[in-house]
Amino acid sequence: MFAALQAQALAQGLALRPPPAEPTTCCGRGCNGCVWEGFADAAEYWRQEALLVLGYE
Repeated sequence: MFAALQAQALAQGLALRPPPAEPTTCCGRGCNGCVWEGFADAAEYWRQEALLVLGYE
């Protein structure tokens, strides 16, 4: 998703802020409030912002 939206932005001459980095501190125990939950929220926010910049929303 990140690469596809960044490629669309580049093709249109637009710049997007860098996408969120994947977590590196997950312990794999399924903690409540896992770092992957935060990443998913940040990724969705980035996607929505990118769609706005690209004029899709």
